[in-house]
Amino acid sequence: MVRLQRVGRKHEPVFRLVLTDSKNGPKSGKFLEILGSYDARRGEKAEFKTERVKHWIANGAKLSDTVHNIFVERKIIAGKKINVLPKKSPIVSAPTSEGVRVPTESVGKKPAEEVRGKEEIAETSAEETAVEPEAEKVALETPV
Repeated sequence: MVRLQRVGRKHEPVFRLVLTDSKNGPKSGKFLEILGSYDARRGEKAEFKTERVKHWIANGAKLSDTVHNIFVERKIIAGKKINVLPKKSPIVSAPTSEGVRVPTESVGKKPAEEVRGKEEIAETSAEETAVEPEAEKVALETPV
């Protein structure tokens, strides 16, 4: 796996681009090969061994999302950037005195039931209620 390893001081982020085993953590310090360096404050001052990077990618090394985005930006590899920021979660306001209620009908619905129109649902419920009294009459008349 090709990833960034931080080597800079506090408030001065500088990274090494390293090839490491995917089992090693990013802060373990273990790596197989140094493939370059990246200064986050001065993005233009990045130095990569592009031939070695392409060699390892051809041999199956995976890139971290941030490294992938840097390589796409520098046109070392072709492709689109990957979103590395987490999705924003909606801000939930304080619960009211009633609390949060989840309608029980919507929880049990299947997608196919939601597609049907209101008229079809009304017709099927009317048919079900009409069938039930007939079944009761048949049950009362059959005991002989």
